[in-house]
Amino acid sequence: MSARLQRLSAPAWTGLIVAGLVVPWLFPHHLTVFAFAWCMVVLALSWDICGGQMGYNSFGNIFFFGIGMYACAVVQRDLWHGVASGQAQLVLTAPQYLIGLGLGLVAGVVAAVALAFLLGSQILGMRGHYFAICTLGLGIAAGEIATGVDFIGAGSGMVTPLMPAGLPGKEIFYYAFFMLLALFALWLLSRLYAGRFGLALNAIRDNEDKAEAMGLPTVAYKTTAWAVSAALLALAGGGVGNLVGFIDPIDVAFAGASFGVWMILMAILGGKGTLWGPLIGAFLFYAAKEVTWTYFLGWQRVMLGALIVIIVVFFPEGIMGWLRERFPARFGGAPASETQEDRS
Repeated sequence: MSARLQRLSAPAWTGLIVAGLVVPWLFPHHLTVFAFAWCMVVLALSWDICGGQMGYNSFGNIFFFGIGMYACAVVQRDLWHGVASGQAQLVLTAPQYLIGLGLGLVAGVVAAVALAFLLGSQILGMRGHYFAICTLGLGIAAGEIATGVDFIGAGSGMVTPLMPAGLPGKEIFYYAFFMLLALFALWLLSRLYAGRFGLALNAIRDNEDKAEAMGLPTVAYKTTAWAVSAALLALAGGGVGNLVGFIDPIDVAFAGASFGVWMILMAILGGKGTLWGPLIGAFLFYAAKEVTWTYFLGWQRVMLGALIVIIVVFFPEGIMGWLRERFPARFGGAPASETQEDRS
C-alpha cells in the first residue's frame, strides 16, 4: 500500500477546506444536501477502519449509528422538563439546545464505545464469513430493537427538538457540524494509519496468524479499531437525527438498505484500505444517489442495484485500485485484496 494513499497532502487539505467554506455561498439553498455529503464521508471512513484497513467486513456498524441517534435524542428530550406539566420540552432556548446537543453527543459516543468494547471482545474473535454473518445479525437486530422499545418511540420513531431562535439556521449549523466532523475524522485517521496502530491493522489484514505469532495483541487492536469506528458513527448519528428532525427506526437497520448499506458501498466504490478511497467514494456515491432519487423516483432502488453491479464488475478494487493499476508510478502499491485473506 502506497503511503501517499494513507495521508492527505497540504494542497488536498487546502482544497477540501476551501471547497467546504465556499459551498454555503455558492449553494445556499442546498446546504442539507451538502451536509449529508460530508456525513457520507464520515460513514465511509468509519466503516473502512475495520472493513478496509483491518480486513474485517462488518455489516453491523449501523448499530452504532443508531445508538448515536437515539442516545442524543433521548438526552435532548429528557434533559429539560416543564415544571408544571412534567413533560419534555421540544421547543428550547438556544443555551438549552446547545447543552442538550453537546451532552447527547457525548452520551451517544460513550454508549457506542462501551458496547463496541463489550461486543467486540466476543465477536472479533471470529473471522471470515462467521464474523460477517454475526455482524449482519447485529445490524438486523438494531432495527428490531428500535421498533420494539416504547421509551424511544418504538415503530413510530422519535421527534428531535426544534432549532431555537438565536442560533444560525439548522441547515448551515449542521452543514458546519458535518464538515468539521469529516475533516476531524480524516485528520484522526491519517494520524492513526501513519503510526503503529495503522501498521497493526494492516498486519492483521495481511496475515493475522503471523501477527499473533509475533506477539501482536490482535483482539485488543481489533476491538480498539471497532470502538474508534463506533465513536465516529455515533457522532454522525446524533447529527443526522437533529438535521432531519425525526428518527425513523428503518434508518438504523441494515435491512433498511439505507445508511448501513451505503457506508459499505461508498468504501468499496472508492477503494478499501486507503484514506482517499472512502472520501472519493462517498462524494461520488451520494451525488449518484441524489440524481437517481430526483430523476428516477420510483426506480431508485433498481438504480441502486445497478450501481452495485457496476461497482462489482468494473471496479472490484474501487476507484483507487483502478488508479493503482493504471498509474502505478503515481498510485503505487497492490490493491488491498491482493494481500489479504478473503474475510467475507
